[in-house]
Amino acid sequence: MTEDRSGAPRDAGSQWYDNEAGPLVRPYAMTGGRTEPGPSGVRFDLIALVTLDENAPGPGDDTALGPEHRSLIELCRTETQSVAELAADADLPVGVVRVLLGDLLEMGCVKVSRPVPPAQLPDEKILREVIDGLRAL
Repeated sequence: MTEDRSGAPRDAGSQWYDNEAGPLVRPYAMTGGRTEPGPSGVRFDLIALVTLDENAPGPGDDTALGPEHRSLIELCRTETQSVAELAADADLPVGVVRVLLGDLLEMGCVKVSRPVPPAQLPDEKILREVIDGLRAL
């Protein structure tokens, strides 16, 4: 037996990270070793908005979903959230959340609204002219 930082006894082969963290689960274990979301290779931007599909399974309805998948579904159940918000709220790395969202997208559990590409945004000159016109009123 060895002692951890707090002086509590611990087995040498123990998988506890520390007293408060509990067992450490590596990100590759949550994603099954995958680093890309789904076979389609969809890339989720940090600001992409994720919405729960109305036909999504309720908690415990689908045995194919892992606990992390269910956690993301529950977070989306309350409101539409960005990929970055989901990662922060689920306390998971963004890369893991992207892979899990790819799974949920393929299962039809969530819908993703991608941000507008910069080429489709209005020109800055036009926006300045509108602001100037509004100020002139």
